[in-house]
Amino acid sequence: MDIKWIDSETITKENVAAELADVDGILVPGGFGDRGIDGMIYSIQYAREQKIPYLGLCLGMQLTIVEFARNILGYKDAHSSEFNPSSVHQVIHIMPDQDGVTDLGGTLRLGSYPCVLSKESKAFRLYGSDHIDERHRHRYEVNNDYRNALTEHGMLLSGLSPDGHIVEMIEIPDHPWFIGTQAHPEFKSRPNKAHPLFKGFIKAALSHQDKQ
Repeated sequence: MDIKWIDSETITKENVAAELADVDGILVPGGFGDRGIDGMIYSIQYAREQKIPYLGLCLGMQLTIVEFARNILGYKDAHSSEFNPSSVHQVIHIMPDQDGVTDLGGTLRLGSYPCVLSKESKAFRLYGSDHIDERHRHRYEVNNDYRNALTEHGMLLSGLSPDGHIVEMIEIPDHPWFIGTQAHPEFKSRPNKAHPLFKGFIKAALSHQDKQ
């Protein structure tokens, strides 16, 4: 595997195709702050439109929702309240039980949480189970007000918290391999025991390479 590290601050609408033309998989990882998020969104759009295997982790999944809302739902100002509190369409917002909390460092949704996977999802086939546990480190989540719009336009909310309140994982079923997770699978992946999402992502990238 050859890793091509890309500084998302250098990615623009004009150069994204040239920068990513030679890759067989695109991964947008977790992070905090608004540095480089426009480049991440352009990269996600490129992966979705060009049918390149994609994996979004935490912030990567949240920006996947933003990109889909902007370019598929037509909400051009869609954003996360973390980055644009004045956006009309805050498709990602702060978890309700964290609203009003000012001590940001101590209020993360932190540690292992259960998730129920749709049996129609790629994630279910990768994990081999519909009940999983993954580690988290975040304060923002998918705004449930937009769930219906997302699913009506082709997104599968493939993983939910057991009470059905929190969107944990998403997929685009008509894409060869496009998955986003709110969790951090890298926390549970090992050199001799790769996490199911990473194994699936690499397999999909190799398949894309063969087709090319």
